[in-house]
Amino acid sequence: MSAGDGGRVPGGGRSRRRDGGRFGRLGRPAAAAVCGLAVLGTAAGPAGAVGTGVAAGPTVPAATAVPATGAPVAGVPVAGVPAAGVPAAGVPAATGVPVSGAPTAGAPTAGAAPSGAAELPAMGQTLSDVRQNGCRKPATRTVDRPAWSQVYLRPDAVWPLSRGAGVTVAVIGSGVDASAGAGSGALAGRLTLGARLHGEGDAGRDCVGHGTVLAGLVAGRRPADGGPAGIAPGAKVLAVAATDDAGSTNADLLARGIRAAADGGARIAVVATPIAEPAPALAEAVGYATSKGVLLVAPVGPDTQSVAAPVYPAGYPGVLAVAGIGADGSPVGGTAPGGGGGSAASGSGSAAGSTAGSTAGSSAAVAAGRTSRVDVVAPGEGLLAAGPGGGTFTAAGPSYAAALVAGVAALVLGRSPSLTVEQLADRLRSTAYRPGTALPDPLVGWGAVDPVTAVGTAVTAAGADAAAPAATSDPVVVPPPPDRTAVRLASAVTGASLGGAALIGLAAVAVRVGRDRRRNGAGTGTGSGSGAG
Repeated sequence: MSAGDGGRVPGGGRSRRRDGGRFGRLGRPAAAAVCGLAVLGTAAGPAGAVGTGVAAGPTVPAATAVPATGAPVAGVPVAGVPAAGVPAAGVPAATGVPVSGAPTAGAPTAGAAPSGAAELPAMGQTLSDVRQNGCRKPATRTVDRPAWSQVYLRPDAVWPLSRGAGVTVAVIGSGVDASAGAGSGALAGRLTLGARLHGEGDAGRDCVGHGTVLAGLVAGRRPADGGPAGIAPGAKVLAVAATDDAGSTNADLLARGIRAAADGGARIAVVATPIAEPAPALAEAVGYATSKGVLLVAPVGPDTQSVAAPVYPAGYPGVLAVAGIGADGSPVGGTAPGGGGGSAASGSGSAAGSTAGSTAGSSAAVAAGRTSRVDVVAPGEGLLAAGPGGGTFTAAGPSYAAALVAGVAALVLGRSPSLTVEQLADRLRSTAYRPGTALPDPLVGWGAVDPVTAVGTAVTAAGADAAAPAATSDPVVVPPPPDRTAVRLASAVTGASLGGAALIGLAAVAVRVGRDRRRNGAGTGTGSGSGAG
């Protein structure tokens, strides 16, 4: 299989040729989904828009103590990214921000948002004005239509096979609102409140709201009115709060959060907020979680800005690095051109923190010219999910795409619970919907995750594809070949007879030809003699 056909995928799989633009293969299903939602009158915003409303502000790990609750964690911002608490240029503040899909100041959009969509608040990765205005206010409206991402991924098509039951997904971020796990909440009966690593209380207090939205995208139940649902509505969620009330974090908090997720029984963990620099403690935590069978899923950048350098933990081997795409299949948010980096399943991610993949999974290393690796992509803009208080928020950025990928991983584990971390990561890559370019593509990796294909084929412990076990059936008995002796004898006799007949016929023809020649010769001689006389 040539690179032009999509390359060879890890662990088998298939390639798909492109027809159209570079990301045409990824964009066509999304475009069809959006058209279908338009017919339904969905309130989801169109593709091509940007902005979650606030700056992301991931920071370098701080060696000093974490500041008081509500203050940004000490550290240097990611290159080109405003510090935590400083709105990005041209991006409106959190309060009253238009939904993803509505215009950002100075930025063109693919079209105007449908009527009513602009009334939905946007969720951000951080909350810059928490000291002045307190925690994020609940949304006052809900939506009774699915987001385009739900139609694009079609997880409901595999819910008869797996809904993620028996799988725990940790959301490591700002916490998850406790109300989501009670009463009629999106995670009712399936939310475990873990540790709060900064400040007081447990992880059931989510001042930013970011973690609550991520949890809803992973495992939110399908509402009775047909509104937005999670990818794996049977999975459990373990909330781990590893940021301050503004949503800022550092390497130490993330490392402790990853260890808490592994010790809490999670099989999958979404690390919601990236930091700019590697740190030994974080690398060791990645190795610890991987050794305990936890697949870490992390965004390749902050939600509102593009960065050229890798962020962490997505930059470590052993972590599935996720970027977002829009409805046209093009990458959105948190990514920038740049090479290098290890596969999501290439190693243990131990203390060295190397970003060079070295085992079978290292084929996911990015082509030259990119410094942040991408393994897979998922919808990353115009998303809808329940936030704190139960109302519907819109969201955009790779952290939300990572939540969707974690949901797909939960579906796969729900059907094939014996998979190792490496096999699960390989399954997500090898069944992804191909972009039609040489793999891995520097911007979209192996392509968009595909729940239908990933779950539709069971995976054995050895990593080989296997069809689902069939219903009870009798063994197939193959009869012995028939005795061909009589046939061979008959053929020999027939051949001999035909050969003899042919020889007799040829002899008769030869005799007749000889007679004719003699007769013709005699006639010629008589005629000559008479002429002479």
